[in-house]
Amino acid sequence: MMEELDKPAAEFDESDLIPISAVQHYSYCPRQAALIHLEQVWEENLYTLRGRFVHEEVDQPGEEVDGNLRIERSLPLWSRRWGLVGKADVVEFHGLTPYPVDYKHGPRRPRTHDDLQVCAQAVCLEEMTGQLVPRGAIYHATSRRRREVECDEALRRRLREVVAALREALRRDILPPAPNDKRCRQCSLKSSCLPTVVADARRMARLGSDLYRVEEDG
Repeated sequence: MMEELDKPAAEFDESDLIPISAVQHYSYCPRQAALIHLEQVWEENLYTLRGRFVHEEVDQPGEEVDGNLRIERSLPLWSRRWGLVGKADVVEFHGLTPYPVDYKHGPRRPRTHDDLQVCAQAVCLEEMTGQLVPRGAIYHATSRRRREVECDEALRRRLREVVAALREALRRDILPPAPNDKRCRQCSLKSSCLPTVVADARRMARLGSDLYRVEEDG
């Protein structure tokens, strides 16, 4: 049985809140999260530009009401229980129950890191409204279809693990190693991350040795 407003024990100060977007980044690739949220590195590619285009229609705050359905766009979110802050693309209020909808540019497909972002929005909405948020959805712009996300106990446990690991990574201020796998192919930070170079330990050691070599006087 899901605990009412399932929440961690600690409460965080405003200065300790971490971005909801970082949860998705860290779940996908810890190095990507560190480059963006520690090193302030950001680069555009085809996929990020597509994502920006998709978000243009929901990035302007607004409200619509249709009978028992109220729709809020670009709604600010926060949770001191989870230590999160951010905004939701769209939140549908079915009566009193919030239903977050996150917009993605790709085709309809299941991805755990996307589900975690929806779940993070759900726990924020629970704290803000006092209402349980058992599910949300991801709208895939390419296929123009929604995929519903169940914010069940398993997903909430995973969210708690990822948020704790992310918080520790940001506290330690250390850049994780590059995965150098299929995740890197479409990553906009590939030129800054240099996964093929960083993942080659022998090459990095050789470069480091050359960089810090002390030349003796002849």
